[in-house]
Amino acid sequence: MLDRPERLRDYPHALNARGGFMKVVILCGGFGTRIRDVADDIPKPMIPIGNLPIVWHIMKSYSAAGHKDFVLCLGYKSHAVKQFFLNYDIHGGDFTIALGAEKQITHHGEVRHDDWSVTLAETGLNAMTGARIRRIRKYLGDDENFLLTYGDGVSDVDLDALLEFHKSHGKILTVTGVHPPGRFGEIEHANGQVQGFNEKSQTTSGMISGGYFVCRREIFDYLDDREDLVFEVGPVRALVAAGEMMVYEHHGFWQCMDTYRDWSLLRDLWDSGKAPWKSWE
Repeated sequence: MLDRPERLRDYPHALNARGGFMKVVILCGGFGTRIRDVADDIPKPMIPIGNLPIVWHIMKSYSAAGHKDFVLCLGYKSHAVKQFFLNYDIHGGDFTIALGAEKQITHHGEVRHDDWSVTLAETGLNAMTGARIRRIRKYLGDDENFLLTYGDGVSDVDLDALLEFHKSHGKILTVTGVHPPGRFGEIEHANGQVQGFNEKSQTTSGMISGGYFVCRREIFDYLDDREDLVFEVGPVRALVAAGEMMVYEHHGFWQCMDTYRDWSLLRDLWDSGKAPWKSWE
């Protein structure tokens, strides 16, 4: 695996070209209907854990591993995501604003500085996950691989180990398999080779899809621009049938935010200072 000394972590774009740090695609466009009892006026990725949205926590985890180039696939209430990043420096801090023709903002205390590149891509209000991924292809350039995840789940997955595993097998898609309750996409596998992928079924083996994918660019051969293209159904099952999908087993923390109870758990972990996904200072 590529050696990544700390001084190189500040140069993700240079490393992308050499197959090191990768762009991170985050699906942020869904309606999030199952968690409307937490917040109805913002999209799910913007629901706060602490005083910052869950998508920020996800991005901080990737950034801590050196991956600082993000593409966010937007849809429902996309303006809320755009406003957050357009006003990124003012969140969580005090400032004085002088109004008038020459408006000026003076920050007080520490100002948050994350050296990220964030592409905010409108991928359609009603588009399903497969269509959203297909529509951001132009933002990946010639990169051979990219990272893909959902904007509503956090984990302490070892991203370096995940990438090493992905590069070792040469298949098109790697999915991170986790072991929470059985209401998500079950993975059937043998010796790492995925043999079945059943979206939101009752589990039999106990391992389900936790997202945190790594994709080769050949993934786009399995995608088209149909609004109703669900990545986890047609494309993923075609990859399974072709023997082009592998599972990386993660036995640590993973938690999605689908319900009020999920949100309460994540909020309490963060507020108590015991958030397992916090890999940054």
